[in-house]
Amino acid sequence: MNIGQAAKASGVSAKMIRHYESVGLLPPASRSDAGYRQYGDKDVRTLQFIRRSRDLGFSIEEIRGLVGLWQDRTRPSREVKALARQHLDFLDRKLAELQSMKYALAHLVSCCHGDERPDCPILENLAGERT
Repeated sequence: MNIGQAAKASGVSAKMIRHYESVGLLPPASRSDAGYRQYGDKDVRTLQFIRRSRDLGFSIEEIRGLVGLWQDRTRPSREVKALARQHLDFLDRKLAELQSMKYALAHLVSCCHGDERPDCPILENLAGERT
């Protein structure tokens, strides 16, 4: 199948397919006599794997590791679990950071009168004038 067909079958845009090839997540596609990229079912499964990994927030490097583990049928599952656990810990830290930002911003919003007066605790805080 050509790149458009592979994109449709995998749910990954043609631009991202080319990017994944360029960073080595997907092996370079074979080429037709006319020079067009050609993909097979294995490539589409790999693209779907990459897409689902991206949907879970894994980085390119983490996906590189996951693809390697996925393709290595002799690997112990503890390696996969360790990588997933590490990413889960990262997501927990990120979630805590986002919650902290949300609470800080909610506090600032509640302090602002939102009326015709020019004084605004939100802007004052952003300018470093208030804590």
